[in-house]
Amino acid sequence: MADTHNVNHDYHIIDPSPWPLIGAIGGLLTAIGGVAYMRWIDGREFSIGSMDIANPWLLFVGLLIVLYTMFAWWSDTVKEAHSGHHTRVVSMHLRYGMLLFIASEVMFFVAWFWAFFDASIYAGEAQQVARSEFTGGVWPPQGIEVLDPLHLPLFNTIILLLSGTTVTWAHHALLHNERGMLKLMLALTVALGILFSYVQGYEYAHAPFAFKDSIYGSTFFMATGFHGFHVLVGTIFLIVCLIRAMAGHFSPQQHFGFEAAAWYWHFVDVVWLFLFFAIYLWGSWGATIAH
Repeated sequence: MADTHNVNHDYHIIDPSPWPLIGAIGGLLTAIGGVAYMRWIDGREFSIGSMDIANPWLLFVGLLIVLYTMFAWWSDTVKEAHSGHHTRVVSMHLRYGMLLFIASEVMFFVAWFWAFFDASIYAGEAQQVARSEFTGGVWPPQGIEVLDPLHLPLFNTIILLLSGTTVTWAHHALLHNERGMLKLMLALTVALGILFSYVQGYEYAHAPFAFKDSIYGSTFFMATGFHGFHVLVGTIFLIVCLIRAMAGHFSPQQHFGFEAAAWYWHFVDVVWLFLFFAIYLWGSWGATIAH
C-alpha cells in the first residue's frame, strides 16, 4: 500500500500560497496610491467616500507589499527547486512562463515605438493641423536640440553589448561547472549594468530638452526611460543570481533562475539596439546637436 503513495510523475502541485492574494492587494494599493500621490503633489484632493487619501504614503505601502511579495514568492520557488520539485516538466513550464513574460514586455515597447514613429513619420501631415503645431511640420520639432548619438548613447551601446557577452560567458562557465569564472563574469555583468544606469542618468540630467517641453521629449523619455527601468530590474535580477552563485546554488543540470536572468538581459540588449538606431540615430537625423 505504501508504494501507491509514491510520486511517479513529473508534475508538482505547489503548497497553498498567500502570495498571489497579497501581491494583488499590494498592486491595487500601488495603483490607487500612485493617483493619490500625484493629486497630493498638485495640492488637490482625492476622496474615496468621505475620506481624502491624497498623500504619498499609500503608494509607498503598496510598493513595499509588492517588493516583499516578490522576495518571499521567489524564495519559495528557490526552496521548491532545492527540494527536487522542479522536474523536467515543471522546468519546461517555467521556461514557457518566462518566454510569455518577455513577450508581454515586447508589447510594452511596441507601444512606445509606435508612439514615437507615429509622431515622427507623420510630423508634417498637412491635414493634421494640431500635430503640425506641436512639431512645426518637421522632426525633430523646431527648436529642439538633440543628444549626440555618437557620444554617450554609443558608449552605452558598447556597455550593453559587452554585458551581453559577459553574461553569456557566465552561462558557458556554469555549464562547464567553472564556479570561479561564473562569479567573475556575473560580477562584471552587474558592474556594466550599474555603469549603464549611471551614464543614462547623467545623460538625462544634461539633456537639452525635458519631458514636458515637446512631443519629442515625451516620446524620447518614455521609450528610453522604460528601457532604463528594465536595465535596473535586470541588474537586480543578476545581483540575486550572483548572491546565489556565491552561496553554491545552480548546477550544470539545473539553473533555470540564472537562465531566466540571462534571457531577460539579452532582451534588454536587443531592445536597446532598436532604441539606439531608431530614436538616437534615425530620430535625430539632420537636427541640431547639443554639445
